[in-house]
Amino acid sequence: MKKQSPIIEVSKLADISANPDVQIFDVRTGPDAKEEYRKKHLQKAVFVDLNSDLANIDDPKNGGRHPLPKLEDFIKTLGRLGISKDSQVIIYDDKNGANAAARFWWMLRAVGHHNVQLLNGGLQFAENHNYPLSSGDDSYPETKYNSEYTDWQLPQIQIDDVRKAIQDADSVIVDVREPQRYNGITEPIDLVAGHIPNAKNFPFADNLDENGLFKSPDVLKNLYSDLFEKYDKHKIAFHCGSGVTACHSLLALDYAGFDIPNLYVGSWSEWSRNEL
Repeated sequence: MKKQSPIIEVSKLADISANPDVQIFDVRTGPDAKEEYRKKHLQKAVFVDLNSDLANIDDPKNGGRHPLPKLEDFIKTLGRLGISKDSQVIIYDDKNGANAAARFWWMLRAVGHHNVQLLNGGLQFAENHNYPLSSGDDSYPETKYNSEYTDWQLPQIQIDDVRKAIQDADSVIVDVREPQRYNGITEPIDLVAGHIPNAKNFPFADNLDENGLFKSPDVLKNLYSDLFEKYDKHKIAFHCGSGVTACHSLLALDYAGFDIPNLYVGSWSEWSRNEL
């Protein structure tokens, strides 16, 4: 059976959107995200909130700014959103999929839901290509999502693992933030600027072309091939500011045909509050 691409094009979504099993979710972020969603979103799209649906926010020192919720709580969220095992889930955000859309994709894959794709180019690209829009609130009938898993099924590491990895020449920590944040020139969100010692910078923006679309699998494979040739996949961990945008790069790796490596969810937001 051919592996499903983690990416879906706007034209393909337009062709299948009327299928009742196709469910679309808007995962934009920001202080006015819900209000902006209500003004304008893709037809059939249901709003998903990063802070309340995809994270269990408490103390950033323990788990970062967007720690994962308990798996059983996320399963309940899927049911509340109307997602079932038969759902073909399409996700987008307003940042080319580079923010919470990719995080939602990773979380669904991590509970064993493989029929999930991210909309290439996100909201703006779809709108620019005349995809039908709606306003107000959309919803799907609630379901009971059944998962056979009690633990997340994609690999993760915790802060103690990072402490060991930065001392291990056979391990690598990858920071996907933009170079100015990695280099400590600016830090718009967290308390301290800089990066984890020995971390390598592979900015998530390099996954996209000049139109804000994912580069082809072959181009992405070339971009990351040295990394996977030098390090065992179990010794590679990706992070960002709070374990959200890093998922964009993990999706790009999956698109390029690599196995998905570790995610450090706590990311810089946790590390900088403990180690500096």
